[in-house]
Amino acid sequence: MILVAGPYRSGTNDDPLLIAKNVAAMTETSLRLFRAGHLPVMGEWFALPLIEHAGSRRIGDAVFNEIFHPISRRLVAQCDGCLRIGGASAGADEMVALARQHGKAVYHALEEIPHADTPL
Repeated sequence: MILVAGPYRSGTNDDPLLIAKNVAAMTETSLRLFRAGHLPVMGEWFALPLIEHAGSRRIGDAVFNEIFHPISRRLVAQCDGCLRIGGASAGADEMVALARQHGKAVYHALEEIPHADTPL
């Protein structure tokens, strides 16, 4: 299982269209990882439904902050590695640092990750 870590809010000024582009980039990378035989995960897949259910009213409110990065922190501990993509992001950089602390592999390009022959 490989965590895809990239910018979510960074550089967006919380513009929903720019955030959607960041999520699309991570999702596209996740699809490519899957097609290479890996199990990709994104913290957003876990955090965003919980944030909505918990009653968050806007990005960065108390409910959002309670859940968003803590989910990824817990998730990275369960992964085999972390793939860092995209531009500047304190959150993504934190996931890379945590992956290293947990002794996980850290990649900076999809091409660095060996193809896995995982049956479907």
